[in-house]
Amino acid sequence: MFASLAFSAFLIYLDPQHGTNTVRTLTISHLMAAMIGWVLLLCFGSGYLAAGISLVMTIVLMIVLDVVHPPAVSASLSFALRAHNETHLILFFLAIAVTATLVLLERITLWILPAYDRSS
Repeated sequence: MFASLAFSAFLIYLDPQHGTNTVRTLTISHLMAAMIGWVLLLCFGSGYLAAGISLVMTIVLMIVLDVVHPPAVSASLSFALRAHNETHLILFFLAIAVTATLVLLERITLWILPAYDRSS
């Protein structure tokens, strides 16, 4: 379930200025994917049907809403295949908040460092 956030962290630190790695994109895509997977799990049970539909819905909505963040697709699959209670969803939301906070700290650092280097 948290592997998708690990992939997100890798992408963010690989290229923090890329559009797919913004806090908005990361947050919306992961929250949307988790909710889609969880709702489809409730509707169809854990299995390939819920996973397949969640995969397609997540990809289409990420494109339509312009929040493409590829690791979020695996969050959708994780929830559709095995997250059976609400505590997993809540923990995942908290993990997204922590990851978004780290992205913001990285952005602040990238903004401060050039100013610090010029004053030295």
